[in-house]
Amino acid sequence: MSTPFSADAVEAIKRHMNDDHADDSLIIVRGMGGRPEATQAVTSDVTAEAIVFTIDGGEEVSVPWGETLTERPQVRKAVVTLYRQSCDKLGIAWREEH
Repeated sequence: MSTPFSADAVEAIKRHMNDDHADDSLIIVRGMGGRPEATQAVTSDVTAEAIVFTIDGGEEVSVPWGETLTERPQVRKAVVTLYRQSCDKLGIAWREEH
């Protein structure tokens, strides 16, 4: 997987996801990552093609963005899209405040 993002940008995105959106990450893994049984998800990488989570202490799950990202501001929109798609797939209501 390739990345147009600097190492610092990837670390910042990971830190933000893990500190502020851990519950959302788990929803994404369960819904769009195909791991409905997952109990924990940690954002472990961000590339142009996907966001990668480490679940339940070991397995890596790559969830494609649906398009190739070329700029950091696209990440937020792509994460929100994955979150909402996951909520819809799992039959749960999504929050508006993203």
